[in-house]
Amino acid sequence: MTEISVVELGIGDRAPDFDLPRDGGGRVRLTDFAGKPLVLFFYPKDDTTACTAESISFTALAAEFEKAGAAILGVSPDSVKSHDKFVKKHALSVPLASDEEKTAAEAYGVWREKSMYGRTFMGVVRSTFLIEADGRIARIWSKVKVTGHAEEVLAAVKEL
Repeated sequence: MTEISVVELGIGDRAPDFDLPRDGGGRVRLTDFAGKPLVLFFYPKDDTTACTAESISFTALAAEFEKAGAAILGVSPDSVKSHDKFVKKHALSVPLASDEEKTAAEAYGVWREKSMYGRTFMGVVRSTFLIEADGRIARIWSKVKVTGHAEEVLAAVKEL
């Protein structure tokens, strides 16, 4: 497998900009969230068990995040069409961006070599970034375990 250069972002770094198509049509950019905190969560695939649970958890807490002044955006390599089906099937309220070219995943360092059942492949490592109103990274969760994650992120938002 060819070696890829992986970006390592840290706390205090400026969050990389992105411009991606989103569910329901239109585009979404990091600059759309200027002036408010953003919870940016990267997940591997629509309608898989863990990804569904994570998206439902963020949807369930969406009003709490809004009350705390933060926006939420999910990103995966799936198509907009896939996102639209996923949103409808699970009544998701969080916006989902399509990163089919993996530009955002690479910029955030979450497109990495993974292995499962002895096979190695490239994929998204489930990760969440809490981006402050000024565009700097406040917190990073890598290799996220879904249970309790949305609640943990909400607590971090409230600490900003």
